[in-house]
Amino acid sequence: MNPVVHSHRLRVRYSETDQMSVVYHTNYLNWFEVGRTEFIRHADLTYRELEEKGVMIPLTDANISYKRPAKYDDEVEIRTHVSEITPIRLTFAYEIVRVADEELLVTGKTMHVFTNTALKPIRLSRTEPEVYAWLEHQHKGGK
Repeated sequence: MNPVVHSHRLRVRYSETDQMSVVYHTNYLNWFEVGRTEFIRHADLTYRELEEKGVMIPLTDANISYKRPAKYDDEVEIRTHVSEITPIRLTFAYEIVRVADEELLVTGKTMHVFTNTALKPIRLSRTEPEVYAWLEHQHKGGK
């Protein structure tokens, strides 16, 4: 099974770096959020629309592994895919790669739970079956 991978490019801004011109470590988590947001937008859906439907996807856990630093003005690609999905939980996996040389800089995962607006867990497969089916389809590689 090869999940669908969504790619989004960005250029490292000066404000995202430290005194050594290296991307400050917490910015990668922000980039993971960009990857998630653009992944969902790829379904012609936005987080705002999900929230309007009463579905929230709060983060419960995150892990990150730093391989190489990104530096000021590097163009990087955030590669995002669904690595696990159940009716209650969703895990996204990420790779951040420098575009110029395809060097892997960072890998990571974020784990989420589906909730209503009161943050009570829900089964997305019942609440929004079309959205769940789309996410499951992405996880299975579009098969």
